[in-house]
Amino acid sequence: MQTLTLEQLRATATAGGVSSVTLKAEGGGFFVSIHTRAGADAILTKARSCEPRQFARPDKAMAMLREMGIEVGQFDVSHWNPEAKAMTSGNEGRARAMRETHAAARHTKWLVGEVQAAIDDPRPSIAHDDVMAEMEAELVALEAATSKRPAKAKRA
Repeated sequence: MQTLTLEQLRATATAGGVSSVTLKAEGGGFFVSIHTRAGADAILTKARSCEPRQFARPDKAMAMLREMGIEVGQFDVSHWNPEAKAMTSGNEGRARAMRETHAAARHTKWLVGEVQAAIDDPRPSIAHDDVMAEMEAELVALEAATSKRPAKAKRA
């Protein structure tokens, strides 16, 4: 069976070379099978590989076909199993990207709230040098306190 990319299918359809199209279900996905006027059968593939182009929803495949001027076709849902929607690298990657985007948005929202709360704080501001000097004094005091403590005995 031959393969056609989206651009090749578009060119074939524009030239009148498509005899029929069947939207075939396999598992949880839908694939486009093309029969050309030359008598060859082909499957719609991804642009950068020979892997069949899979549609999660049949309406997306039909919209794509209609955009190309292919308005009549057939269905084969004999092997359709809506429960078998497989996680492909494409939708798995999109899901991960969306989770990361939402996490970043939550963090940004939290950070904006913290900064605004600091700006709105009615207490007087403290100069950076004063804060650093105070922290240095606390660290020196803590270090002195821990060095005066007797060392713990090691366990045998």
